[in-house]
Amino acid sequence: MTTAQTTSPVKQKRQLLADPAMTESTPGSEFAQAATLGSGTEDVTVTFRAYLPTAFPLFADRPRYTVRQLMKMATIRDGNAHYIHEPRPEQDRREVSGTTFATSPEAQFKPMLGEAKLTDIGVALPVPPGLLDHPRLLASFIDYRLLVRFGTTENQVLLHGSDDGSVPGLAGLPGSRVLRTEREPVDLLTDAAAMVEETGGSCDGIVAHNAVYWQAVESGLLGKLAEAGIRISRTRMIARNQVLLGDFRAATTFLDPEISTLTLRRGAAEDGSDLLEASSRMGLAVHLPQHMVLLSQEGAGT
Repeated sequence: MTTAQTTSPVKQKRQLLADPAMTESTPGSEFAQAATLGSGTEDVTVTFRAYLPTAFPLFADRPRYTVRQLMKMATIRDGNAHYIHEPRPEQDRREVSGTTFATSPEAQFKPMLGEAKLTDIGVALPVPPGLLDHPRLLASFIDYRLLVRFGTTENQVLLHGSDDGSVPGLAGLPGSRVLRTEREPVDLLTDAAAMVEETGGSCDGIVAHNAVYWQAVESGLLGKLAEAGIRISRTRMIARNQVLLGDFRAATTFLDPEISTLTLRRGAAEDGSDLLEASSRMGLAVHLPQHMVLLSQEGAGT
């Protein structure tokens, strides 16, 4: 006896026994499950095919941008990454564009092939005694406390560079521009935004200290900047007397090879308690450093 065989595609059934790409779970829940299966005395490491700071749960309904979120993000293979950059020529340092392309600064830009190095960044927290006996609380500790500290570390690296020099700090890029003033930075944000665009970019982002951000809220400037399509990242990792403005999406690319780990190290904390470590690999490609302007108030403390 024969039967007709269907010509429709066969749908492959798949079970989710682990979720390293975090499609349905969180880093905390994945790690808590692994920790409960451990011996109780050995270190535990869980690997992820994702960049851990993007999983911070409060990103879903709280519109507060990190520095990374001002940039475009690219998934890459693990290893150094090639990219195109266009440094500003030393012999042509015109500050104001003419009314023809030939008299604009970008007419002198020459595309070059560059290579960005990847590095591992992360953060560690001691584990409160007894926490490992409560898997759901452990998951929450990772998702809400460990990851928020990871985000702060990430802001620091992007603004000031990584310890190994692989990631250049955006607040001091060679080839970027500086606008020095004796006035409050919040008073010159629109002037600095216009300065960004003199090299052909569009000012789409600002990094400011929390105090400067709330001054902009009080003055009503924040709403006007939002209407112009400018996103503001507020962070304590930039000095109070400085504001970084730029065409972040054209000038930079955050490089993500999707390699991360969460590790429980037994007795590794200074007081002998267990230590939780989060680590992710990343890199930064800077295409147009001249599209970044650091507004700096002279004579002011940090």
